Amino acid sequence: MIRHLTRSLLLSAALACSLSWADTSIAATPYQTSLSGNYLASRTAGRNRDTVEAAAFLVAALKQDPKNPVLTERLFQLQLANGNTADAEKLADKVLTFNSQQRMARLVLGLRDFRQKKFEAARKNFAEAAYTPVGELTSALLTAWTYAGEGSFQAAMKALDKLDRNDTFANFKSLHSALIADYLNNTLRAEPSYRKAYADAGTSLRVTQAYGNYLLRTGKKAEAEKVYTAFLAGGDSNVMVAKALENAKAGKVPDPFIASASAGAAEAMFSLAAAMNDDQSIDVALVYAQLALSLDSDRPVLLTLLGDILASSQRYQQAIDVFEQVPVTSELRTNADTEIAINLQRLNRDTDAETRMRAILGREPKNIDTWTTLGNLLRSNEKYADAVKAYDQAIDLLKAENRDVWTVHYYRGIALERLKKWDKAEADFRTALALSPNEPSVLNYLGYSLIDMNMKLDEAIGMVKKAVELRPNDGYIVDSLGWAYYQMRDYDEAVTHLERAVDLKPGDPIISEHLGDAYWRVGRRLEARFQWQHAKDNGPQPDDLKRIEGKLRDGLPAEAPPVKPADNSPQQPSNG
Repeated sequence: MIRHLTRSLLLSAALACSLSWADTSIAATPYQTSLSGNYLASRTAGRNRDTVEAAAFLVAALKQDPKNPVLTERLFQLQLANGNTADAEKLADKVLTFNSQQRMARLVLGLRDFRQKKFEAARKNFAEAAYTPVGELTSALLTAWTYAGEGSFQAAMKALDKLDRNDTFANFKSLHSALIADYLNNTLRAEPSYRKAYADAGTSLRVTQAYGNYLLRTGKKAEAEKVYTAFLAGGDSNVMVAKALENAKAGKVPDPFIASASAGAAEAMFSLAAAMNDDQSIDVALVYAQLALSLDSDRPVLLTLLGDILASSQRYQQAIDVFEQVPVTSELRTNADTEIAINLQRLNRDTDAETRMRAILGREPKNIDTWTTLGNLLRSNEKYADAVKAYDQAIDLLKAENRDVWTVHYYRGIALERLKKWDKAEADFRTALALSPNEPSVLNYLGYSLIDMNMKLDEAIGMVKKAVELRPNDGYIVDSLGWAYYQMRDYDEAVTHLERAVDLKPGDPIISEHLGDAYWRVGRRLEARFQWQHAKDNGPQPDDLKRIEGKLRDGLPAEAPPVKPADNSPQQPSNG
């Protein structure tokens, strides 16, 4: 949830004590008897993203070669990823004896100094870690909070001024200037700084929470309610903001958003971890989130971020273990249970996933998001009739609240289409488009379905063209456009688009099958069979496999004379 709701660079949080989703004291059980065996086994575990086992093998390897710098540095990195901060700190000192410029080791020791309120020592370590763009940003934010810990507002602001060198750091500076001014009770600077942060990034979750919190504490209740309401009106049903608005209306005055300098440093680390949402930086995001947990912080918020990061890196069981630690008293507990169910599904534990979702509904029978997620899980398990019932519940609840959400109609439309209830499915797709006309996924699904049934081709191809314009690098959507031209018997144009679709999604069996069909129709028979074989080798569904094997054996039948498709009843495409 947190990771998916905090795309902006300002999405940060206050954080808590150290965590490991495994035993924090890794047993040195050598599964291999030789140094090379343990090292290679660790490499294999690491490639499989099992950082706990990878670390265990390295512990064994280091017992055999305790002064090996490569093993020491690698184990240091693994202990950070596993949340074993105390072990990582011990290894950081060793790493710096042979690599004094190791940025993460400097950061770890700087945070250790910070927790011990050795602020000058912390600043020295942070300065040594500031030789990359991310390092400069991290160092400036943490250094500013060391000065805040000493009560020095001007020195903290001077440290943040270093962020002016890079325009992409502006939002970080504006938020943390406000937080530090607020923490140090500098009312002359706090409010204008918050207003600037809100003006620059008013859609940010953390800016909204921090600014609303400040307004409530300074007696501006109506303005705080306006800030929270504006955020929720943007379509984000974030439970933390909803709870803050509820408390505001009840006249409750919250505790300060940042209660200590350590919490401010944790906020900085969380800001950075939440911003690192691509494949190249996700391992660093994991480490930053783990380090943030070693500081004084809002534990449920950070556990949620950490769980999201682990799930995004396909460490599903570890993500489950983290989400389980969100307290039952937290407003994030329902989200944690939902994420646990989703990750159970990813581990093919379908029954457990459904049980978890129904347990949520047992205590929250009017939770629209939970009904929708249950529908998605059931649809993924091909329980389409049950999925429709879950979506029906969500839609009925939405109607009772006099609102509508396009996604639920879209999802129900998919389930109905799979049940071969096309009239009802089409009605849902068109409702989804009426609510959100420029959704590529809906345009593509409806357009492709009409094309595949040889219905309303002019309208259908228009939908798919629009979807391609909106999402030009989506292989599935480009495939739909190519298939539309195929159905219209413009095979040369079909080949052009289907070749690009295969380039974008080379492992999808249906896209390869479509390209094979188009090649066959333009007389490129050898290439057609190659694509069909490629489709067969990529694990198609049983019914699809049977059809593909028939094409490999017999090719395509001769074309039937073109038939103008009926407006309301599907005609079967000529290639079967």
